[in-house]
Amino acid sequence: MKALPLSALALALAVGTTAPAFAQDSTRTLEPYVGVMGGLHDFDNDQYNGSPPSGYRGWLVEGVAGVNYNLGKFVLGAEGSVAKGVDKDIDWEYGAAGRLGIRAGKDSMFFAKVGYQWTQFADSARPLVSTSRHYDGTTYGFGAELSLADMGSTADRSNIRLRAQVDTRGDFHSFRPMVGVVAKF
Repeated sequence: MKALPLSALALALAVGTTAPAFAQDSTRTLEPYVGVMGGLHDFDNDQYNGSPPSGYRGWLVEGVAGVNYNLGKFVLGAEGSVAKGVDKDIDWEYGAAGRLGIRAGKDSMFFAKVGYQWTQFADSARPLVSTSRHYDGTTYGFGAELSLADMGSTADRSNIRLRAQVDTRGDFHSFRPMVGVVAKF
């Protein structure tokens, strides 16, 4: 099972390092991307309406795919994600979100996102109060994608971005920091 995240990371790096084959045109407005991320989803210790019981958490490996629409300095985007829990209480997470970003530097971006996310807890997780092993809700957060072009490279653009983001669910009752690599086309 650990081969899946490594294979996905290798694919993202391979796609991103073939920059001449996917050279960016500065007039292009659509920008598809794929990425691999990892991190922790930690649910609040206080149970609230519709939430999982206290202390549920899990380490995740996540694949993201989306498209950005460039509007000059601003970016509108949509993305989907699938995450596999590799430790603790979470088995799978699925999500869809819209993004609004602002370009920075040569090719980097800061963004905010809002969407919906579903979580399926592992069978080995502590028994839930209800019979459902699923939890879903509105998710929102912010992050940054740092282009290699802005990190010391002499190139004006790069197909590889290092991404970091923090998401939450509900009324700030979960904390989900993620980091990874995104390859754009």
